Amino acid sequence: MLAQKYIDMLNKKSVIRELSEYAVARGKEIGYENVFDYTLGNPSVPVPESYNDSLVRLIKEKSAMDLHGYSQSLGIREVRDAVAKSISRRFDMNYTLDHIFMTSGAAGAIAHAVRLVTVPGDEILTFAPYFPEYGPYVNHSGAVLKVVPPSTKDFQINFEAFESMISEKTMAVLVNSPNNPSGIVYSTQTIKKLADILREKSKEYGHIIYLISDEPYREIVFDGVDAPYVAKYYDATITCYSFSKSLSVPGDRIGYVAINPACPDAEKMIVMCGQISRGIGHNCPSAIIQWAVSENLDVTSDISVYEKNMNILYDELTSLGFEVVKPGGTFYIFPKALEDDAVAFCNKGKDYDFIGVPADSFACPGYFRLAYCIETEKVYRSLEALRKFVKEKY
Repeated sequence: MLAQKYIDMLNKKSVIRELSEYAVARGKEIGYENVFDYTLGNPSVPVPESYNDSLVRLIKEKSAMDLHGYSQSLGIREVRDAVAKSISRRFDMNYTLDHIFMTSGAAGAIAHAVRLVTVPGDEILTFAPYFPEYGPYVNHSGAVLKVVPPSTKDFQINFEAFESMISEKTMAVLVNSPNNPSGIVYSTQTIKKLADILREKSKEYGHIIYLISDEPYREIVFDGVDAPYVAKYYDATITCYSFSKSLSVPGDRIGYVAINPACPDAEKMIVMCGQISRGIGHNCPSAIIQWAVSENLDVTSDISVYEKNMNILYDELTSLGFEVVKPGGTFYIFPKALEDDAVAFCNKGKDYDFIGVPADSFACPGYFRLAYCIETEKVYRSLEALRKFVKEKY
């Protein structure tokens, strides 16, 4: 018999993917250059030349077994050591390779983190607006995801709602900063307050409440924005990272779990990740990709284009009367729709080949997300479609 829960999911497909598929199909009709597709968070800037150079050199210099064989179950030791030294140097921490586990992207990292600290029935809290795939990431582990309502004034944490929802069943809190979909970066003040509450509640309930920090957009922070390294402020932090956005390599599926060395049993937790992999099939990410990222830990793609695109859109949206909190990072902007029903709003935009994503699935109805990781000239060209859309419909 087929598994019913996955049959049920067929009727709950990702709205992001569905709209992206619509945009591609529409592009076949009128030319994709004429479809202003703001649906998918797929990095648009080239991979750093140094990364490609590393791949070419590795193929020439290393053995086939080193590059294409299975790596150690926790990741290649030299790579883990390089990752630990990089993040320790950058953020004044003291990670060693024993605090690093290599994964197939941030999704793989979160899959391990959730299973490290929960058993079926335990609860994990996250904050709206949130990446909708957190639902299956958590719920399919047997844990239960609970979503704290948003603070739409600034999209920092709604602490009043959070404190009313945290309970003895809460084993972890999952944060994402810089945030998909809002583009907001949690301030140092926000992280410190969150850490204080978690310490207080951990003591009250007699067990550690872990902080799982999902950080694939860590490097995409705009000029002058306060962007704290979350683990510096809370010992029991499990950092989940992906190189997908910093190096523009989402298809290479590479990231890591980094457990704060001050976390109790940190080294044991890393070894446990290797055992978790046996049950979820995330074993041994690509060896050649591990080697390549280890040589490019302190470089990024030319991510400055994202801030440029953000400013273009922010200025236009605000001039047209949209309410929008200015992003501090990522490549997303999150305006309030011009009517209460953001699904209806986005459907009307399709008539102008202006494709955004309604935020109902992000637990923030009435808003929509634009992923501006597209060519800047296309951002400029999209403005006329947006103006016409707003003028004729609103």
